[in-house]
Order: sequence, then C-alpha cells, then structure tokens
Amino acid sequence: MASLSTLAAGEQITFPRLQELLDLTAGNLSTHARKLEEAGYVQVEKAHRGRTPVTYLALTKQGRRAFEDYTEALRSVLGDPS
Repeated sequence: MASLSTLAAGEQITFPRLQELLDLTAGNLSTHARKLEEAGYVQVEKAHRGRTPVTYLALTKQGRRAFEDYTEALRSVLGDPS
C-alpha cells in the first residue's frame, strides 16, 4: 500500500517492478495483491505488451482513502502534529 500510494492517482506499476521494489517473491506479492484487490483497495489489470502478458497494479480511490486514514491514525497514536 505504501509503495502504491506514491503513485499519482490513475498511475499503475507493473507487477515485476513492484516485486523488485519490495523484494518479495512472486507468490508472496500475488497473495498480498489478491487480498487487497478483494478488499477493493487495489486494482489489478492484466494486459499484453505485444505478445507478452503483463500485470499492472494501482490503488483504487477506496484504497488510497483507506491508506490515508491509516497513516492519519498512526500519526495520531505517535503524537505527530502534522
């Protein structure tokens, strides 16, 4: 969620690039992405680049809002005035 939240609204990242950034196995990232997609937080789009399949991930509006609420709650608990 934190990595996806750095993307501008409407931007996507490829699965392999996110996997590289997070240093996760494909299976581990796939499991997390599936759970977040089921919750409505992440949009997963499968497409083709030429003949090569590619998977894109992006935060949904609901996911972005949920992450913002979560970080706000953390700031409140930690006493961050911002």
